[in-house]
Amino acid sequence: MRDGARMNDNPFYSDNRQRLTRFRAVLLALLLAGGAGAFTWTQLNARENAKPAPMKLTVSDKPVSRETGVTSFAPVVKKVTPSVVKVYVTATVKNVSQQVPDEYSNHPFFRRFFGDEFNGQFRQMPAPKQHGLGSGVIVTKDGYLLTNNHVVENADEVKVALGDGREFTARVVGKDPKSDIAVLKIDAKDLPALELADSDRLEVGDVVLAVGNPFGVGQTVTSGIVSAMGRGSLGLDYEDMIQTDAAINPGNSGGALVDAEGRLIGINTAILSRSGGNQGIGFAVPVNLARSVMEGLVKDGRVVRGFMGVNIQDLTLALAKEFNVSESGGALVAAVTPKSPAEKAGMHDGDIITEFNGKPVKDSRHLKLQVAQTTPGTSVPVKVLRDGKSKTIEVTVKELPGAELASKKTSGDADNGTDALHGVAVGDIEAATKQQLKLPANVRGAVITQVEPNSAAYEAGLREGDVILEINRKPVKSAEDAVQLTENAKDKRTLLRIWSKGGSRYVVVDENNG
Repeated sequence: MRDGARMNDNPFYSDNRQRLTRFRAVLLALLLAGGAGAFTWTQLNARENAKPAPMKLTVSDKPVSRETGVTSFAPVVKKVTPSVVKVYVTATVKNVSQQVPDEYSNHPFFRRFFGDEFNGQFRQMPAPKQHGLGSGVIVTKDGYLLTNNHVVENADEVKVALGDGREFTARVVGKDPKSDIAVLKIDAKDLPALELADSDRLEVGDVVLAVGNPFGVGQTVTSGIVSAMGRGSLGLDYEDMIQTDAAINPGNSGGALVDAEGRLIGINTAILSRSGGNQGIGFAVPVNLARSVMEGLVKDGRVVRGFMGVNIQDLTLALAKEFNVSESGGALVAAVTPKSPAEKAGMHDGDIITEFNGKPVKDSRHLKLQVAQTTPGTSVPVKVLRDGKSKTIEVTVKELPGAELASKKTSGDADNGTDALHGVAVGDIEAATKQQLKLPANVRGAVITQVEPNSAAYEAGLREGDVILEINRKPVKSAEDAVQLTENAKDKRTLLRIWSKGGSRYVVVDENNG
């Protein structure tokens, strides 16, 4: 099943001027609305049974040549541009409800427009389809593409146009709102796949080129340098952005950021701007992070992330003084989750994590990324400062609870009533979830982690934090049960028994009018 459609009126950047700070306005140049939640979600979507063949990526981990004297990037541009595509998105907004005030409901003038049967009640007004435009990057010869989640989120249909004029209907293999990465697949062979570089080897000052389709004017190449590494604060759960002054504008989202040798180093994602256009501060998701997300979506249908079980915060100068540490940096453990890998390894509140798996920890955000990218089941050394003394402990990382399942339904498939509960996401009930939601010990099921506001489920009263106990009179013991029970539904009416703060109750979700 897939989420209900939700797009901005302006496909380029209509709602993205809302993020204001005291000193500057932040415009995330997101073509369509993106989203991420406090939980890692399991989407209630139909999934394919067959395991896909392994992707054949071309990867080069050698550092870029930093010799000076380049007078033209034309050879690099000729190499790169065939691999960057236009992404066309179509979505249908749910019908819009209109209501005439009681004092006018019987007036002849209004009856001319709303009909005699209206009587002041709600009436569904048809909404037109909306369109968006972005970019994508071919990364395998057999048709896998990278783009941004916000480009294709809630899309009913996704089409891809190649530089040679060919067009394909693309399947959305999976989406990861937490990193703003999505994976598309088109049925084609011998495509011009772009080679992937090792983005960890980038340095500030390296020359980069941005390739995409800004404002729909056509494929455009801009140049600049890496302005900074490891940027955050864009509102995503997992951020490690490359900052560049190469011109990035609305429509570039999902396009390629390449090095001076034409290798992919990032997926262009956002800009910071006061005007809505480029002002020299653009951001791209590093290809190493995008690649990790892509491989999980293709192989497992979900992004598998590591989990250590600590609440962490940045170690400021003031906190460093209180904890008897000479320098700031690292991540301060504010709390250890009961029965978590960290607790089992002997980690304590007040520990300062300075190294994780042999790599220095800059701050809490980078530690979160390091843990997330660790394969569950791996035992890693973690160096901590405790009472001013250094100590190394071994932590066996487990899988992040409630890992998200990707939508395996092809974009553009007819919505023929074979799935249910559009716009609802759930997660497994872990110990941390029970503690946070204060669930009774005997409550078992799947916790709702997201409900789209314009969905039939929301109208029926489902909310985040509710627990699904039964679906169509069948018990739900996990998020996986919820996924299976919403596949191949007989109709669009779903009977749920849920638990909320007021106890358990039955709810009927009717999507026939959605």
